[in-house]
Amino acid sequence: MEAWDELERVQSRVLERISNLELALLDRSFCPSPFSVSGQPSPSLAVADSDSASGSGAGAGTEARLSAILRSNGVADFAFKRVPGDYYDRSYEERRRILGAHSIDHLCKSIVMVNTQAPSTVIDCKDRNNSKYYVVVVQYTARLNAEALKNYLYALNDGKVPKKKFNLRLAPEETSLMLTGFEHNAVTCIGMKTEIPVLTAYLWL
Repeated sequence: MEAWDELERVQSRVLERISNLELALLDRSFCPSPFSVSGQPSPSLAVADSDSASGSGAGAGTEARLSAILRSNGVADFAFKRVPGDYYDRSYEERRRILGAHSIDHLCKSIVMVNTQAPSTVIDCKDRNNSKYYVVVVQYTARLNAEALKNYLYALNDGKVPKKKFNLRLAPEETSLMLTGFEHNAVTCIGMKTEIPVLTAYLWL
């Protein structure tokens, strides 16, 4: 029980920090910069080598914007990686090498999920405990446990919302783009257009 309580405390701290990053996006205007934190030119964020010059420019703008958000919130150790156009066709081990991750278990994805059973009064993300949409960060090597998410949200609302009112499913691609501003396979929980609550399906303690 103590381990579970500690896990919840850690997750709360992580979610609070992410929330602060999201709020920073709304409160600040950012000036694009072609340099990373180290002062060296950095590659575009999630831009494939086959992309056009205009696409690369958009990627560089996204990188500069996200860099500003991270730096303004005291995050100094981060990097952006340019990946090949066939990145998602490659094995986990190849992706790990491209990104320089410690292991394939460190490879994660952010997915937008919609609560299809939310009451008709829940149409947006204003109530973080009972939101219409959530971004879930999950390992590529892990299986998303929808039942565990349902139980967590039920407990988060102190049982005041019936468990049957939680049914998280993958949001349509166009909905994800509208809410986050990020294309398919390029979603990150930093700098989204909408303040969507973020759930971490797994944490390294």
